[in-house]
Amino acid sequence: MKYSSLVMGLAALAVPMLTNSAEVKTELLENYAKHSQYLDVKISPRGDYLAATSRNEEGSVLLTVLDINESKILSITQGNGRESVSSFQWANNERLIMTMAREIGSLDAPVPTGEIFAMNADGSNQVILTGPRSSDGNYEFAQVVDYLPEDPEAIMIYTRSFFSKEPYLDLYTMKVTSGRKRSEGRIPLRAYASTNVQVVLDSDGVSRMVLGIDPNEKNKTVILGRDGANKDWYEVDSYYETDGGFVPLLMLPGTDQVLGLSDSQSDTRSLSVLDLSTKQETVMAEHPNTDLMPIMSVKNGRANEVIGAAFEYNGIDTFFFDDVEDKDYARLVQSLIATFPGQSVGINSSTRDNRKLIVRVESVNAPAKFYLFDRDKRALTPIAAAKPWLDGHTIPTTQTIVYKSRDGLDIHALLTLPNGKEAKDLPLILLPHGGPHGIRDSMGGMDSDAKVLAEHGYAVLQPNFRGSGGFGRKFMELGYKNWGTTMINDMTDGVMHLVKEKIADPDRVCVYGASYGGYAAVQSGIREPDLYKCIVGFVGVYDLNLMYEQGDISEAQAGRNYLDQVLPSDSEGRTEQSPIDNVDKLKAPVFIIQGGADIRVPEEHAFRLRDALKEREHPYEWLYKKGEGHGFYKPENNVERWQKMLAFFEEHIGD
Repeated sequence: MKYSSLVMGLAALAVPMLTNSAEVKTELLENYAKHSQYLDVKISPRGDYLAATSRNEEGSVLLTVLDINESKILSITQGNGRESVSSFQWANNERLIMTMAREIGSLDAPVPTGEIFAMNADGSNQVILTGPRSSDGNYEFAQVVDYLPEDPEAIMIYTRSFFSKEPYLDLYTMKVTSGRKRSEGRIPLRAYASTNVQVVLDSDGVSRMVLGIDPNEKNKTVILGRDGANKDWYEVDSYYETDGGFVPLLMLPGTDQVLGLSDSQSDTRSLSVLDLSTKQETVMAEHPNTDLMPIMSVKNGRANEVIGAAFEYNGIDTFFFDDVEDKDYARLVQSLIATFPGQSVGINSSTRDNRKLIVRVESVNAPAKFYLFDRDKRALTPIAAAKPWLDGHTIPTTQTIVYKSRDGLDIHALLTLPNGKEAKDLPLILLPHGGPHGIRDSMGGMDSDAKVLAEHGYAVLQPNFRGSGGFGRKFMELGYKNWGTTMINDMTDGVMHLVKEKIADPDRVCVYGASYGGYAAVQSGIREPDLYKCIVGFVGVYDLNLMYEQGDISEAQAGRNYLDQVLPSDSEGRTEQSPIDNVDKLKAPVFIIQGGADIRVPEEHAFRLRDALKEREHPYEWLYKKGEGHGFYKPENNVERWQKMLAFFEEHIGD
């Protein structure tokens, strides 16, 4: 197909073949550090156009629209100055809706502006629909709630004040040509700091259900519903996280039933349906060990029917229901999934008649790629790659493993092994994830840190220790209050499992992590001083008491409630689990990496750890980037970080 070669031509970059020379290793780091070139691709409702966000050489994200039938570029849209296109969607076959993000102050990572833009496919009739630069000039943050496929000239949005700390949300139906708004009422839930309000519409475009968090009630979840437009809101349910509850996703068309994820009747999150008329919840499907996500059919631009579920346990997996109405769509999805075994397959967008679909495919071992599937021609055509410079390169393979913790828990983990080496007596790097709660290391997306380390000869272990998400509420709650104790034990037990299997050399083990992972890295060296030969902490938490005094978590009541829930209950307990107060137990050298603009884990954590090490004359290294936040954003800074880390690892556990 003509346009496929055009898009791939835009995506292609000339990358020299990789060899084993030191010079090309630097180039390899640069290839892993580059932000994805293509971020998103969507087809217009009639199938006339493709729209794609891509990154230029300066790092800004542009929106390109191609005419499929004419095989030509219609428009390229770029923000002003340091603005990038953040998200986009087709409102109808001729008009696109966009949101923007801007680099603000000392932060290098783009921050959403809260404005909504619209334009035609050819770039004409550009209008700023909301925000201070719009015709009404209101200083409000706006967000799209629904694209209203049944009304191609309008979208549903909510707005909230820039100036209120606890704003209500106002709903509007807004014309996509002029920005003219019609009020749909106020949602009777506040958008408290560090919380979100979720709005669920029915198939007629009427808001029927809202969910919010009340920090004044220890972060209780509150769900409100109503029976139709202009009807009063009433409470459907409220619950604390530890009790389990229902999270609405969407209204099933033509019914009062809401599809959602629920752990009110199970430990893991099941697929459930809540009937608003009776307030009765019915479980459709559950997995005893891991959370489910629904697979939906699409009809006339809206999710229509639950046809199956996706989950990840020992790998990426799915199942499908037999008694579905849209069997043709179910067979289509199953066919696409079978085409890409072991990968995450999603339908990114489709024409209104579902004859042409954009399919996104990615996994822990392959960057995202976009395909066009033409159902009439039964043709699957590649159209764009997120990281085309890695095409043809043999990326180290990541696999899942399961091991037992010392107290009998099954711990699922990812293991990445270097290419061309026997899996025997390898130098090992333990890489715990951040979060830590509700987060998991997944087979669904590639981790550049793990791949870079494996490219240089190291085995990399990423354990989903207790407290991680996706394995049920009880498993996550086992980590509460135990950041520096049993959670660390689970990581150590994974290392010892690999030693027992003779995959890892017990005399060549280091630990590296970011955010909570940075905390876990130093705390692991404190608890197991003879096991780890070196430690790297990146934007890590090192003083648990300081979390109540500095950082954006403690600035909001919801954040303080979270800290109360997951950290030791008193200052003495937090001191016992704080690396800053236990550095005298360390034996391994420490490499501290920090961003000066980090508002999640302020630089004071790194300074305090550095000062404590200096006072004890403990060996350490230091890398500080003033403009970076919670994780480095600029590719050149990540290249430098990896270069210094690899030199550090080579010094202590290299061949």
